[in-house]
Amino acid sequence: MMKQIDIGTCIPGSKALEWVPPMIKAGYECVALNFHMTTDGIEISELAPKIKGILADSGVYVASIGFYCNALQFEDHQRTLEHFIDCAHLFDTNIVSTFAGGLEGQSVEDSLPKFKEVFGELCRRAEDKGVKIAIENCPMGGSWRHVTCNIGFNPRAWEMMFDAVPSDALGLEWEPGHQMIQLIDPLPQLKQWAGKIYHIHGKDASIDMEEVRRLGVFGAVDFAPQRTPGFGDTDWRSVFSILHQKGYEGNICVEGYHDPVYHGDWEMTAQLHSLNYLKWCRGGDFTPNPWAK
Repeated sequence: MMKQIDIGTCIPGSKALEWVPPMIKAGYECVALNFHMTTDGIEISELAPKIKGILADSGVYVASIGFYCNALQFEDHQRTLEHFIDCAHLFDTNIVSTFAGGLEGQSVEDSLPKFKEVFGELCRRAEDKGVKIAIENCPMGGSWRHVTCNIGFNPRAWEMMFDAVPSDALGLEWEPGHQMIQLIDPLPQLKQWAGKIYHIHGKDASIDMEEVRRLGVFGAVDFAPQRTPGFGDTDWRSVFSILHQKGYEGNICVEGYHDPVYHGDWEMTAQLHSLNYLKWCRGGDFTPNPWAK
């Protein structure tokens, strides 16, 4: 039987003990705990039992733990990422999300040999631990010829990455918004790459083609502001249909804190709207047939 796709939310790891309880109360079905470039002095092996205690008897679970870093340039980032792989089971998850890294200021191609070395090692570790590494598809302000901390933002790069490291432990953490800011249509891409998608962020974008025609795409204007699902351009009903057709059995975690309209005091309003909207797009809650099997 087709598996329900749960709706969760992304929570900064440093705020997890404070923010997880109200997110449970709000009705989220899972949470993704994320750290960016640093763990803020938090030892995740000690965080895990505290989080599991908060989640106990709620039915809510940890969908993924994330350390978004540049393991290609910083050895301490690689060591921390290894620690996340080792500790994933403490959170009862098998998904560790991250960036693919990059040699800052150089091209995607220039970064590939180092990617093969570092992620080849990381994937061997992940395979031993039963963990999947999910690369977020975020450009992080970089471009093909001048990357920052993540070469994994474009499908051409994915082909190169998966060729360099042909491991089932390596996949994608996908969201439509990061592709739309590259003027990529996310739905055909989703159909093609669904089998390599291990985790999904619920974040959207709104494309203003009038501004593109007027000022182009090199930063004079934000022509594709990131939006909370329910306020952007993506057809999330089609996203769910494609995912079900392709056999996706993961979840979608709303990544808030980016919407240029519903932010600040309106953040939770947007997140709850997104939660309810995505539940509607998936068809609501599963209801068994009232007739005999």
